[in-house]
Amino acid sequence: MSKSEKREEIVRAALEIIAEHGFHGAPIAMIASRAGVGAGTIYRYFANKDILIAALYQEIEERLYPFILRGYEPARPIRERFLHLGAALLRYCIENPLDFRYVEQFHNSPYGAALRRARLLGEGGERETFRALFEDGISQQVVKELPVTVLCALAFGPIFAVVRDHILDFTRVDDALMAKTVAACWDGIRR
Repeated sequence: MSKSEKREEIVRAALEIIAEHGFHGAPIAMIASRAGVGAGTIYRYFANKDILIAALYQEIEERLYPFILRGYEPARPIRERFLHLGAALLRYCIENPLDFRYVEQFHNSPYGAALRRARLLGEGGERETFRALFEDGISQQVVKELPVTVLCALAFGPIFAVVRDHILDFTRVDDALMAKTVAACWDGIRR
């Protein structure tokens, strides 16, 4: 197995185990076993578990953002931009349930809280698409005048709940339901 293949196996194993068992239920030894490598091998690629956790999140973002931004036009009306981003986010999460479960845990843990806070408050660099959308919507008086953090919760909280229910097989989300879900989220934040 080449170095890049070993690293890929480690990343895949860590993603699966953390998605299944959480951060604390994913010891390095378990990740190594699933990846088919020795625990010491993991430390050749990642200095510690915290660095592995951050690297996993970064790799997911490197897949997620190009997916949701494909065809996205920042000059379009706010509603169209929201519908595009919401549908793309919903589709990505449904098509990549391990990524969704990982990101959900990451954002709701000490690992991701600071990053999430920075992005929502405008300190997140290039990945501020959602914050910029809401700020544009507020300034154009198209979106309710609420803190961006509240708008994100109102807009994307229901999307994430639908994804969870889809993954748990409570609801089957097809294209029609996806469009209706995102439109309902828009209705919740529009003026």
